[in-house]
Amino acid sequence: MAMNNAYANYQNTRIMTASPAELTLMLYEGAIKFCNIALMGIEEKNIEKAHNNIVKVEHIIEEFQATLNHKYPVAKDFDNVYTYLLERLFEANMKKDPEILGEVLEHLRTMRDTWKEVMRLTNNGTKVS
Repeated sequence: MAMNNAYANYQNTRIMTASPAELTLMLYEGAIKFCNIALMGIEEKNIEKAHNNIVKVEHIIEEFQATLNHKYPVAKDFDNVYTYLLERLFEANMKKDPEILGEVLEHLRTMRDTWKEVMRLTNNGTKVS
């Protein structure tokens, strides 16, 4: 029990002290994790596990979509991608289709990897060259 509390405190501190760029990376990592758990739920024929984790991915994508800064033209492109991912997640959840989830997972990994590269090139999102 004490170990769980220590881990929860660590995670809370990590989130509270993270830069906006690091928080974005954490959200991508979370979406990937929940997508993988949903895939396991489908494989195990555990409908509740699959559903609950797909919904978690949807909530993360909705957060990305809600926080887009529309003063930049690229925001419209991201909005379209997020809308597409949400549609695919809805379909995957309805059908419990691992192929659709695999497609979403591939997109999430690509976006996460791109974000990591942006962070690397901009010194963790703090310096724009």
